[in-house]
Amino acid sequence: MSETGGVLSTVSGGTRSRPMNVVRWLLLSDYLVLALTALYVAALWFFVPEILSPTNLRDVFLQILPLFVAAMGLMMVLMVAQIDLSATSIMAMGCVVGASIMTDQGGYLAEHASAPVVAILAMVAIGLLIGVLNGVCTIVFDMPSFLVTLTTMMFFSGAAVWYTAAHTSSGSSIGGLPPAFIEIGYGGVAGIPYAAIITVALAIVVHLVLTRTVFGRWVRAVGLNPRAAAISGVPVRAVVVGCFALSGLFSALAAIIYTARLEAGTPILGQRILLDVIGAAVIGGVSLFGGKGTVIGVLVGVLFLSVVDNGLQLLGLSLSSVYAIKGGVILVAAVTDAIRHNLMARG
Repeated sequence: MSETGGVLSTVSGGTRSRPMNVVRWLLLSDYLVLALTALYVAALWFFVPEILSPTNLRDVFLQILPLFVAAMGLMMVLMVAQIDLSATSIMAMGCVVGASIMTDQGGYLAEHASAPVVAILAMVAIGLLIGVLNGVCTIVFDMPSFLVTLTTMMFFSGAAVWYTAAHTSSGSSIGGLPPAFIEIGYGGVAGIPYAAIITVALAIVVHLVLTRTVFGRWVRAVGLNPRAAAISGVPVRAVVVGCFALSGLFSALAAIIYTARLEAGTPILGQRILLDVIGAAVIGGVSLFGGKGTVIGVLVGVLFLSVVDNGLQLLGLSLSSVYAIKGGVILVAAVTDAIRHNLMARG
């Protein structure tokens, strides 16, 4: 009788464990988000067939590019178990400074052949400097990265508004950008947009850095266990500052693409996409606990969030409804990340 009971117990236990195994496999699968994206598009196609129209697909593709660049930068910071909320303020500050240099409406290098190059270099420098500032304040002065980057976000968002007001009569934007710069947003080679070429090149570089270099191994080690990494000889402080610098750099590069497409420098550039940048990274499998993240995962996260955004807009929902739904999606992604972390910790 006891043997029969034991067999029944084992079978029953095994039966109960199968659904849990399926749930565990889904949570840990790298293809979950991609599958959800396909299901979402298929479900929406019955209500808004234009979601798969060539024009809409092209719009989604162009929308993905700068968001993907910014999300890759944030990924680097998340991988060392930190957070960067200043990405959009870096975009805004770099955008208006770059525009003030190359605009033909009284710019510092108005109508000069080198104006676009100098403006791009200035935008990159701003991103790097703000990123380094965030990293130094976080790791050297032992301040929470949330507080540091929230403060720099507020400061540089305000500074961008002030700078724009000081360089234009309208105070809202700086136009008159040279065609050579605007070509970044609208031009291309053999039908491939320059923005896409730039984005793919950056993605390849980041992937190689994370998978083929010592720095990439250091990033994962610091994210998983900074104390153990320090004992092993990893320069933890330098790695964290470097990740913040890369986040600032990639925010500036995203700003270049956004500015070229807007054809103007505006202090509110990226104001509404901070949630998208963070959400895309988290949805793409970048762990909020550090040590985990891939370029492909971030790309899938950006694709999913962009498709969700596009689909909700095609349905004619209000902006507040779109934000509420996207916020819910990102919350689910954050909870899923916490569950994944616990599952992996248990083995």
